[in-house]
Amino acid sequence: MGHPSIDYGRYPDRGILCVDMKSFYASCAAIDRGLDPLTVPLAVVADMNRKGSVVLAATPAMKKKYGIRTGSRLFEIPSAPEIVIVSAQMRKYLEVSTQVTNLFHKFVPKEKIHTYSVDESFLEVGDNKGKFGVPEETAQMIVDELKETFHLDAAIGIGPNMLLSKLCLDLEAKKKGIARWTYDDFQEKLWPVAPLSEMWGIGPRLEHRLNRMGIWSVGQLAKFPLDRLEKTFGVMGNQLYYHANGIDLSDPGAPIIHGQVSYGKSQILLRDYQDPEEVKYVILEMCEEVARRARKKGHAGRTISLGIGYSKSEGSGGFHRSVSIEHPTSITMDIYHACLTLFHRFFNGGVVRRISVTLGNITEDANVQLDLFDDGRDKKRDLGYVMDEIRERYGQDMLLRAVSWTNAGTARHRSRLVGGHYAE
Repeated sequence: MGHPSIDYGRYPDRGILCVDMKSFYASCAAIDRGLDPLTVPLAVVADMNRKGSVVLAATPAMKKKYGIRTGSRLFEIPSAPEIVIVSAQMRKYLEVSTQVTNLFHKFVPKEKIHTYSVDESFLEVGDNKGKFGVPEETAQMIVDELKETFHLDAAIGIGPNMLLSKLCLDLEAKKKGIARWTYDDFQEKLWPVAPLSEMWGIGPRLEHRLNRMGIWSVGQLAKFPLDRLEKTFGVMGNQLYYHANGIDLSDPGAPIIHGQVSYGKSQILLRDYQDPEEVKYVILEMCEEVARRARKKGHAGRTISLGIGYSKSEGSGGFHRSVSIEHPTSITMDIYHACLTLFHRFFNGGVVRRISVTLGNITEDANVQLDLFDDGRDKKRDLGYVMDEIRERYGQDMLLRAVSWTNAGTARHRSRLVGGHYAE
């Protein structure tokens, strides 16, 4: 059992599957060429015309035989006749990812699917025996269908919450294929973990600070006095303590899936963003895009969600939170201010690499009651539609906010890209 002072019976066992498609980009590229992704040494690079271009993915054979992996550079790839080097085709990978998500929907409702990245998703199947059996049986069926339908290999970590399912994936399932952690046995597998940066959510800088406090393993972190962690790290200290003890109350919270009534935008940034002000610039750009999509359909929404994913230098992790406002809106700044509220409340100061913004709880914009005491609000809504019309007629770059012309802005660059890389 975990920490003796924690009553694990109070916490839900959601039966979360963390599904990871192994070497996804590289596997898609290999399969598309009629090659076996498990045996061919293949690398996917961002730009074939730049010797310093980053390797986005590599097959297991490329990693094992040549030491080339994600993050390597094109010039590091040796010259060998059996090696296959391909340019990223992000549109193709996104199409396959969408098809995979549709496959997941055969096993769980759309609202129980959370797409963490192009190649990784969380599925909430419940802890008891359901339509497809216990979670392990459901996981095996998903692995089998991914292999049969897409020729993709997958690993699945199972846990009572998102954190433990992700840790189970990273620390055990990626070696075994399928593994499950419970509140009864997680400490045997998690607490010995060291260095601390091996744990999801702890990066090198945080690890160094914890080491200075005499904390070298996850078990030591789990048993460290909570009040001292909170005094040193604030809210982050509370999260560190409970995560080390296997507690995570994060709601998987479904992203935008075809057919779901909501509008969203997510992107993996082209570089690490260390300055919170720069992160806010990108959030504003994304709120603009989400509002535009809603207005295009004549919709407004009451629930705004913000997702922040931290860089690998921070140990990954992040948060996904939502807030509901009194009146439905399609106004960019309404959505942005709601996102700022969430950002200021949950942001831990880490380096950011992934951002998502969602507008949900949708209604018809025309049915939104006008505010008799705020004529400016109605003008802002109308202005949004006028700006959309100008962009539709003359191009998306015709009207951009000033932040889009800063080094932090991404809107100008994204207009030519898919998934942060050239589409074709």
